Amino acid sequence: MILNFSCSEKIRLDDYLRRELPSQVNDSQNISNSKIRRLIVAGAVSVNGRECRRPAFELRGQSKISVFFEEEKFFYEKQPDDIKFELSEKDVLYEDEYLICVNKPALFPTEETIVGGEKRDNLHDAVVRYLWAKNPSLRNPPYAGIMHRLDRETSGVILFTKQRSVNKPVQKMFEDHDFKKVYYALVSAENSEKKARKVKLNESFVVEKYMNRITPKSQAGKWGEVSELKGGLYSKTVFTFLEERFFEGKKCFLVEANLFTGRTHQIRFHLSSIGFPIAGDTLYGGFSSKRVMLHACKLEFKHPLSGEKLSVLADCNF
Repeated sequence: MILNFSCSEKIRLDDYLRRELPSQVNDSQNISNSKIRRLIVAGAVSVNGRECRRPAFELRGQSKISVFFEEEKFFYEKQPDDIKFELSEKDVLYEDEYLICVNKPALFPTEETIVGGEKRDNLHDAVVRYLWAKNPSLRNPPYAGIMHRLDRETSGVILFTKQRSVNKPVQKMFEDHDFKKVYYALVSAENSEKKARKVKLNESFVVEKYMNRITPKSQAGKWGEVSELKGGLYSKTVFTFLEERFFEGKKCFLVEANLFTGRTHQIRFHLSSIGFPIAGDTLYGGFSSKRVMLHACKLEFKHPLSGEKLSVLADCNF
């Protein structure tokens, strides 16, 4: 529905809606400031016929405000089923004065996000807590720099820096692809799609695509094939089907993926494009499961200072 308001005073847009909107809806007790801001930022509010996405926009004089209001979506708060996790020594795969590599659990965010106005616990904060517990005399929280990310449902090895002085060489390493990332994925073997590639165990093959996001920003981020002329980004993965196994009563393949580029959802899209979506990855056509069955099992790189070759392994639990 569309709600219309008239304002003749000088007031911020978000403050005005926070005051006036409750009288127009049923569940007025659950209209928080964060919900009002999200409504505006999402483009659901117009002032004098023009979309306004600035919560702090100042109304002056005679203003006509229209709000495209979907009550069910407005009051719905997705409750993440994040696990509770505290980093301990058994989760640390490598650590020295400059770097720390940890084994991220599935269903745990890599970095801070806000849901329902509340900050979710995350791996970055867990690393900071771990480092601080080792050095309790520190007056301020120790530094932990996020060098790359894993999706919330993906488990496995992830690298943080412990000193800002090594950020640039580590970032350059990732930009130059001077590292090796290896993942494991479980994909359904019960695939009747004609596009499904014929499987030969222990035989490697390459998938190369130009890809980019194909859904609007207001929807779940899904990536797909987009031509280079239309903004597609080159991506390359080498896959090897390792073995057959059963998972949740379904016949599956365990697949190894070697990344040559690091595009968002690259492995998920590439496997789906050849007819083998990952178990649990319903966004790309996989069957429903407790999580997306993707694990970062190895990260190989040269130490940014010593040049020593490091191979950090994270055991896979599926």
